[in-house]
Amino acid sequence: MKADPAAPACPEPPSAAVGAPVSLAISQTARLHRIAAGRLLRDLGLYPGQEFVMMHLWDAGAVRQSELIKAVGLDPSTVTKMLQRLEQSGHVRRSPDPADRRASLVEATDASCALKTQVEQAWERLEEATLAGLDEPEREELHRLLGLVEANLCPQAREAVEQLCQEEGACEG
Repeated sequence: MKADPAAPACPEPPSAAVGAPVSLAISQTARLHRIAAGRLLRDLGLYPGQEFVMMHLWDAGAVRQSELIKAVGLDPSTVTKMLQRLEQSGHVRRSPDPADRRASLVEATDASCALKTQVEQAWERLEEATLAGLDEPEREELHRLLGLVEANLCPQAREAVEQLCQEEGACEG
């Protein structure tokens, strides 16, 4: 489905969100940030979110698919689809876990090493675009405040991922 070029990228806030201005601002900012990230990642052949999978694999090495699902905090079906695309593009490799043949190990391929540098550079450009116009103390304060908000939301997100894993049985092993 193509985006409507006449639709505003920054629409007026919905009346139902008038009592939650901070939540609305975070939601809209996250949407716009994802759009900006998507533009940068598209040039690398990645979809938004796939860079988080790759970042985890570059840092952790081979991990069980179930561990990866929990680490990136996405539902199992989304991670499975991401891994299929990343495997098709040669960035990841999946293999049976020798310790438990029912589980799969996922790892970044050697070919993905060049992609790591490109992702780092894309995220640096995204950071600068995101924080343009803020001086260093404002950047530090924003980072501090967002850390507090993240800490408030993390327990709920962990519960949601655990619930999805239990419902889908995809995070076993």
